[in-house]
Amino acid sequence: MALLEIKDLRASIGDTEILHGINLTINSGEVHAIMGPNGSGKSTLSYVLSGRDGYEVTGGDILLDGESVLEMEADERARAGLFLAFQYPVELPGVSGMSFLRAAVNARLRDAGEEEVDQLAFVKMVRAEAKALGVSDEMLKRAVNVGFSGGEKKRYEILQMALLKPIMAVLDETDSGLDVDALKIVSEGVNALRGPERGMLVITHYQRLLSHIVPDFVHILAGGKIVKSGDKSLALEVEENGYADIANVA
Repeated sequence: MALLEIKDLRASIGDTEILHGINLTINSGEVHAIMGPNGSGKSTLSYVLSGRDGYEVTGGDILLDGESVLEMEADERARAGLFLAFQYPVELPGVSGMSFLRAAVNARLRDAGEEEVDQLAFVKMVRAEAKALGVSDEMLKRAVNVGFSGGEKKRYEILQMALLKPIMAVLDETDSGLDVDALKIVSEGVNALRGPERGMLVITHYQRLLSHIVPDFVHILAGGKIVKSGDKSLALEVEENGYADIANVA
């Protein structure tokens, strides 16, 4: 079953078209990786999928679980089950981590017609998930991402994903700024969420992340288009030879 269908997607910033007709289908249980050089359109793709302001879709469609999301605001897409882990997670001064997480989880539950989680049950839920990701109680008491290291911010994002249980997770350069230990912890958290009910799109520059989160399919994005697709061996090819030959196909 197709969880995410990107059909001939074209998108612009102002008068400049960045995405020139992307086609990609991610089925239940699949993990796809998108790699590409700087300026290829990787982050633009993640922002367009999530509904970020400033990007105009000029053609094509995006279907989440069979429904177009183009008319949905970013929060509607999130409640429908689309999750974006940012390359650079933002800080939210004055917003308690626990309050933020509970509000997000209950919004998702309300949208699904389910009962909200009370404070006591939620604390137990968070602590169970946080322990595996190395997210301490002290981190949860602080304002969202304020004073966090790069690795702490990424672990906190994967905690959000674990609690929200999206049907489609988009990870935009999750390995950015992570040391070896943090990369391992974050990758283990992502792998624990792999399953037949969820699809994942991992966007990265480097093969090193894909040694930990092994994809089913790898796609090379260059010049705003997918120019080559393959299995995990394609990432190794890029690691060895770079993007130059592949990008010239665009």
